[in-house]
Amino acid sequence: MPERNKRLMQPDEVRDFVNDVIAAGYEINAVGHNMYVFGEAGNVEKLNRIGEKYGNRDFVRLEIVAYLRSIGRFVDVT
Repeated sequence: MPERNKRLMQPDEVRDFVNDVIAAGYEINAVGHNMYVFGEAGNVEKLNRIGEKYGNRDFVRLEIVAYLRSIGRFVDVT
């Protein structure tokens, strides 16, 4: 996402963000309890637009992970 985008994603946008990523054709899964990843095979242009729409999501990373885990989209690492 370009640095010029100063918008910060809000915690109440996590569900919509995840749904938009899935609708764009990407797998998105939590890894453990503090990371998440995008899988391959999606529309990069759509993903870029989603990034612009929601802005910087670094500080809501744990909320994204928790939501992904709550909907069964996670991989546990040991």
